Amino acid sequence: MSITAAISNAISGLTAVSRGTEVVSSNIANAQTPGSAARDLNISSRSLYANGGGVHINGVTRAVPAAILADNRVAQASFGKSNTTYEFFRTIESSIGTADQTTSLNGLLTAFDTALAAATASPDAPVRLLDVANSAKGLAEKLNSISGDISTARAAADTTIANDVQRLNESLAEVARLNRQITIAQSKGQDASSLMDMRQSAVDAISDIVPVQEVSRGAGQIALFTKSGAALLDGTTPSTIGFTAAPIIGPEMSVANGQLSLLTLNGEPLSSGQMALFKGGSLEANFKIRDELAPEYQSRIDAYAVDLYQRFADPAVDPTISAGLPGLFTDRQTALDPAAQVGFANRIQMNALVDESAGGQLWRIRDGIHAASAGDVGNSSLLNNARAALTDRAGLATSGQTAFILATQLMSFAAANRLNSETSSQHDKSYLNSMTASLLSYGVDSDKEFETLLQLENAYTANAKVLQAAHDMIDTILRLT
Repeated sequence: MSITAAISNAISGLTAVSRGTEVVSSNIANAQTPGSAARDLNISSRSLYANGGGVHINGVTRAVPAAILADNRVAQASFGKSNTTYEFFRTIESSIGTADQTTSLNGLLTAFDTALAAATASPDAPVRLLDVANSAKGLAEKLNSISGDISTARAAADTTIANDVQRLNESLAEVARLNRQITIAQSKGQDASSLMDMRQSAVDAISDIVPVQEVSRGAGQIALFTKSGAALLDGTTPSTIGFTAAPIIGPEMSVANGQLSLLTLNGEPLSSGQMALFKGGSLEANFKIRDELAPEYQSRIDAYAVDLYQRFADPAVDPTISAGLPGLFTDRQTALDPAAQVGFANRIQMNALVDESAGGQLWRIRDGIHAASAGDVGNSSLLNNARAALTDRAGLATSGQTAFILATQLMSFAAANRLNSETSSQHDKSYLNSMTASLLSYGVDSDKEFETLLQLENAYTANAKVLQAAHDMIDTILRLT
């Protein structure tokens, strides 16, 4: 080997050492950076005859396990869906209350029954009648509160959908931009690893919204699809997902009556069936909350409110009630229209005729809501009827259950949903943690990096000795001449 070839080989080795040191320092510096993948310097031997031997730098590769990365994104989407659902069920259970809470639906119903029992024993005591009025008012307000919380949850889901769609569009635009920059960098022979890290973070950021599948394309680019096959990005221009949020959501609003929106894809509205293209993440969960879960709770609480109204609008309970007149409970001070039961829990009120703060008289609780005048202060028959109405399984109530059983069923339904969703959320979180740990195991290993640094130091020393030997030989030759 000539001295010139030896010098060329040593210089190529020092160049590789320098580049390797850069890669190691970058790995260590970004060990805790989210989305940053460990980098490896890819080198090979140069052809002895063509290039005089030495080391050829092929480039820098990112150590990213594609299968685990894909599984981690699916796990993110699953947890996003289950946790969103759990938070909804937890909120509604808290609104309805549990059996041990005096402020729960069942607790307020019990307080109402207790007040009726005390008034029955002392029908002449205004304070007992006031307790009945206050507990009836509190029960109606509890139903209003539950219905309001359901509507709030629907509105929150609708707003979150809009925010998620905006975030999805912005992230897709960012991935498309990085795709172009990576292609340009690679065409110039530059290291595009940092750009790939940024792109991976951009994709990961939307994985909780909808499960994303990544497909490699040429020139360092990637395409993105939903798990169900909708193309989010395949080329230079990302798909555009559209959504119109409702300014306010009432119990009667739905997709079916055109008052709520579904998604659009590149300007084309998606049908309810086509919405399955975006299933699997928090986006699906929020649509389900808005269009299925919350309306089901609304239907149940409305049915309970209607049942309660009917129990106290029965002329058998209060003979002063005639057709077209409400009883102790009203639909905003009017009789309930059987065709307008949707959202009734939000409208139910205690009759102002027995509300002293609204100019009513407490004696009407004892003598009849629509009585012309006060009756015998010792007559407790209507109070007995009112208390019996709570345990009536027939009458005008169509449920076939007592008011207490219906309240217990509502609380049990809410508790079971919360418990089941919590279990699913915990399972999905455990799986996500497992996938994240697996992904991190492929990250930067500081011990390995320092070991590589020692190897690079040895390679630097060896190549430096070659250069020193060449220098000495040239000096010797020059002295001989």
